[in-house]
Amino acid sequence: MPEGPEIRRAADVVADCIVGRVAEAVWFAFAHLKPFERRLSGVEVCAVETRGKAMLTRFANGLVIYSHNQLYGRWYCCPRGERPDIRRQLRLAIHNRTSSALLYSASDIEVLQAAELATHPFLSRLGPDVLDPATDQALLLARLAERRFRNRQLGALLTDQGFVAGLGNYLRCEILFVAGLHPQRRPQALTEAQRIRLADAMVQLPRQSYETGGITNDLARARELMASGADFEAARFWVFRREGLPCYRCGASIVKQLLNGQPTYLCLPCQPAAG
Repeated sequence: MPEGPEIRRAADVVADCIVGRVAEAVWFAFAHLKPFERRLSGVEVCAVETRGKAMLTRFANGLVIYSHNQLYGRWYCCPRGERPDIRRQLRLAIHNRTSSALLYSASDIEVLQAAELATHPFLSRLGPDVLDPATDQALLLARLAERRFRNRQLGALLTDQGFVAGLGNYLRCEILFVAGLHPQRRPQALTEAQRIRLADAMVQLPRQSYETGGITNDLARARELMASGADFEAARFWVFRREGLPCYRCGASIVKQLLNGQPTYLCLPCQPAAG
């Protein structure tokens, strides 16, 4: 599933395509959304925002299209009248005079009044967006200390969208490695220095991933690897999808374990289960 940085980058592309322009035609694949086509067509698109892994497309009349890509959804932007050469089902189309923003394969799409966002079943449960400038070390340290979070295993906590919004499996693995923490550790058992390392990694890595298109590895190392012939996927991560390869810090083999129902990649010497 795309994580916060990928959704934010997709939102940037969609915003460049439609924000500040009149949506001359809006089309939905789902019958229950068809009545909104007339209400949205002919209205200017004001903004495209993200909250964690959800996208909000705001119109000047106060209506908002909520969409969540889940596992398979994907946005494409193209000149109006053209379509990407893909085998996916179109779910939503927003056309202006020159361009189209097209959402394929997503099934979680709604049209809401702006006032309804605060009580939306998914949005209302989200923690602070990990890419929001207001999400800083102090805020994350405070959340780690909260009663409802402080005794949770980190491997499950980091992907709980109610704790922070926008983290998924690759960011979880990378954050825990950079912080030197095993996914079964709990916030209340960490030292102050460990909590600070964790909060700092939660701030820095998602933003680096957003800015670089998905690199969480040390940037100098990633550039060196790609200059030496490694492809982007082979260079972008510290541990994620690197099972059996040497750790960049200690040389031990990266292992893959199933924790909390998700494949988890870690270096056991760098991320001890205790201590």
